[in-house]
Amino acid sequence: MIINQFHQPLFSALLMLSFSADADMHFGLGKEASEKEISAWNIDVRPDGSGLPSTEGGNAIQGKNLYQQHCQFCHGLAGQGGAYDQLVGRLENDSFPFAEHHPPVNTIGNYWPWATTLFDYIRRAMPYTRPGSLSDDEVYSLTAYILYENKIIPEDMMLTAHNLPTIEMPSQRRFVPDNRTETQALR
Repeated sequence: MIINQFHQPLFSALLMLSFSADADMHFGLGKEASEKEISAWNIDVRPDGSGLPSTEGGNAIQGKNLYQQHCQFCHGLAGQGGAYDQLVGRLENDSFPFAEHHPPVNTIGNYWPWATTLFDYIRRAMPYTRPGSLSDDEVYSLTAYILYENKIIPEDMMLTAHNLPTIEMPSQRRFVPDNRTETQALR
């Protein structure tokens, strides 16, 4: 930031205000969040399934129609790619061609380590034009459809909070949990 001679007094005053000794100074902005407000925003889903909603769930058959309505415009027919990322694709023998000159496109079927991450991402960020507008059952259905198209689950499998965390993704073994509170060793 360039501060010229005309801005110096204003900058000094702001700096003094921000480092005021009165740490309890309030500006009358905002309000304390209620438990209800916090729970509405606390929708994260962990790899182990913590945070998944307990609903009826959904399957790929239900998800196909939802995909065509909400996702196909950006991600193409059956997730093969469009204006935005390709979602579907597995590598032969689920190989992992590390550091090649022409690496493959990362898709849900060949790169994502946990199925619960797919649910979490769709729930929070999709569809692009209206993130967070899908019901939890619709998110389960879309997750099922994308997993089905990646040949990870059968078409009629109902995804729920109970079984989604048990799905082993093709790339899961490539990811190593790094909990540095358990050891001093770095991975």
